[in-house]
Amino acid sequence: MSSRTATLIGLTAILMWSMLAVMTVATGRIPAFQLAAMTFAIGALVGSLTWIGRPNAVRALMQPWLAWAVGVGGLFGYHALYFLALRFAPPAEAGLLNYLWPLLIVLFSSLLPGERLAPHHVIGALLGLAGTVLLLSGSTGGFAPGQVPGLVAAFVAAFVWASYSVMSRKLKAVPTDAVAGFCLATAVLAALVHLAVEVTVWPETLLQWCAVIGLGVAPVGAAFYAWDIGMKRGDIRVLGAASYATPLLSTAFLIVAGFAKPSVNLALAAILIAGGGLIAAKDMLRKRG
Repeated sequence: MSSRTATLIGLTAILMWSMLAVMTVATGRIPAFQLAAMTFAIGALVGSLTWIGRPNAVRALMQPWLAWAVGVGGLFGYHALYFLALRFAPPAEAGLLNYLWPLLIVLFSSLLPGERLAPHHVIGALLGLAGTVLLLSGSTGGFAPGQVPGLVAAFVAAFVWASYSVMSRKLKAVPTDAVAGFCLATAVLAALVHLAVEVTVWPETLLQWCAVIGLGVAPVGAAFYAWDIGMKRGDIRVLGAASYATPLLSTAFLIVAGFAKPSVNLALAAILIAGGGLIAAKDMLRKRG
């Protein structure tokens, strides 16, 4: 597989993740951990279907404990928080807070051995922070007390996903087939938590069932495999820079679907967060010398 092909595959993950918020909201009132269990089980099935004709692919599940800890911890922790956020907070605001993760990935990567924080990293972080402040302060009438936990969950989710992504860079030897195992383990953990603390609520309409299946097939399924291929074999600079379009696309999809209302503050917040990320990712856009 050429680098260009792998990069194009990785870009499809960004497009699928842009649909995550709108598809999650479309699932209705399914409890967060139940939704995670259902969608990750589908995501694991999507990955395992690629093993047909490749009997040796199952050996990819034999990974060190650290790989399993990072893979399952990142997937389970992030999505549990993200689904909770979309259940308790306004979807557009929760989505924008969550999509601080591209900026955080750049910042966290700069702290790795051999890297350093440059002025454009700081400028990008400040713009992202400004967008977040504008988002939170510009809400008409403020946020209801019951929405605050959802906003906090969205913010923490961004840190979890950024940490997972940066740590995964050190586990390049782990094959993409192992992601199916991570998804299955995440589904089991989510199911256990659901049975312990939630009341089961099944989808009530065909649209909600389609949204659940769609989530499992794409944003909570194929996207992980595509991203893994792109990060390991494609142009990381292009993928990193392109990921900053995610909050803009996600917010646009929510507005088009009628789950969010367009506003000046929402638009400015999205531009600041995405623009800050692009500035912080200047190194990724710079051609090799």
